[in-house]
Amino acid sequence: MTATETPSHTAQWRNFLKSCGDITAVSQPFLLSGSLTRVTGLVMEAVGLKLAVGSGCTVLLPNGNRVEAEVVGFHDDRLYLMPTSDVFGLTAGAKVVSWDGAGVLPVSSDGRNPGRRASDRITRFPVGNELLGRVLDGTGRPLDGLGPLKVEQGARPTEQSLNPLDREPINQILDVGVRAINALLTVGRGQRMGLFAGSGVGKSVLLGMMARYTSADVIVVGLIGERGREVKEFIEQILGPEGLARSVVVAAPADTWPLMRLQGASYATSIAEYFRDQGKNVLLIMDSLTRYAMAQREIALAIGEPPATKGYPPSVFARLPRLVERAGNGIKGGGSITAFYTVLTEGDDQQDPIADAARAILDGHVVLSRQLAESGHYPAIDIEASISRAMTGLVRPEYFEQVRNFKRFYSRYQRSRDLISVGAYSSGTDPLLDRAIALYPRLESFLQQSMFERADYTDSAAGLGALLASNIN
Repeated sequence: MTATETPSHTAQWRNFLKSCGDITAVSQPFLLSGSLTRVTGLVMEAVGLKLAVGSGCTVLLPNGNRVEAEVVGFHDDRLYLMPTSDVFGLTAGAKVVSWDGAGVLPVSSDGRNPGRRASDRITRFPVGNELLGRVLDGTGRPLDGLGPLKVEQGARPTEQSLNPLDREPINQILDVGVRAINALLTVGRGQRMGLFAGSGVGKSVLLGMMARYTSADVIVVGLIGERGREVKEFIEQILGPEGLARSVVVAAPADTWPLMRLQGASYATSIAEYFRDQGKNVLLIMDSLTRYAMAQREIALAIGEPPATKGYPPSVFARLPRLVERAGNGIKGGGSITAFYTVLTEGDDQQDPIADAARAILDGHVVLSRQLAESGHYPAIDIEASISRAMTGLVRPEYFEQVRNFKRFYSRYQRSRDLISVGAYSSGTDPLLDRAIALYPRLESFLQQSMFERADYTDSAAGLGALLASNIN
């Protein structure tokens, strides 16, 4: 090669490399793939791929449709996949494609999220201020018909929890707008509370009251595993337009696949974490923690994990604290996530394994009584069985003594209720019970509240003091 030929030769190579770059830009990248070998119940088995647990993949069907899935386990050279959409049309030998780290998913039939990476759809979900006022499914796809999300940020649904020594302590009272909770079960910013209830005792109504009246910058609602009918009712009748404007709703109803229910709970928590990291005070409402545990039980049993306590595998009890511990206060000077998790008690059994596990990892619990609900007492909060573990650090000692006196009078009356109702108790026998009998109508009235009535913390605390100081003849 002569020196005079070098510039021409170099120009030819540049043109050649440019043409190669143009071809590469429009071509599909090399993708790892395997094949489907078995479908049993909820679980699909694939070979030919080596992927980490939690990786996303897509099963390509002969009719051109696809089934999104996530790796939930493996054995030797077999991968266990759990679908996030309907598996109708799957065939033996169907191609399983890994989208992690490469490839752009073609535009979906509904036109949403064009060009978005499939791995992002499964392992990174959209977060941002643009989510306020929106209703999403467990993977971040809109359900409200308001168009696609226009967000650039994404969060993994399994973010690591904060170092416990970096968290700011719970030292600020949170006004939830419910008199019985404000006065007798005072909640602090960053506290995690359980709402323990059977079916049909006013759990959703109480959640709605807190969603409307709680002093929070942002509300994140996770409707996990509940009836699909309740999603629209909660949004329109309980939240309303004003409440929805400062809320994000993540809905994964009972008819969705168990992996979607798991992802829905984690996604709702990721959204709350995003706003907390922006310095905002977030109210996280999750209905329900029990359905989250049931979804994990379905997955664990399907891939062969042995059942332990009442049919629940050990992984269920390992996942619960990992989810709950993500809520709470952030670093000092930052935001907070105050969380209310509903826990369904089968047959009103407070010793249900999920209820017992939740009670141990939460910062308090509010128990709803079926007996009170059936008598027309709303909200049906069983004050004797409920507790706020952070309350002693939030209120003055003299006020806490008033709370103890209220519970003492109320409990004393309840224990003697049968004797009083049949006229077997003689006045003057027990001075404490005499005082409880005189106060009981006012105690009971204090605990009741209309769903459209807001009772702020200051008025609730003042009302408690006035009630106990009153002279009743």
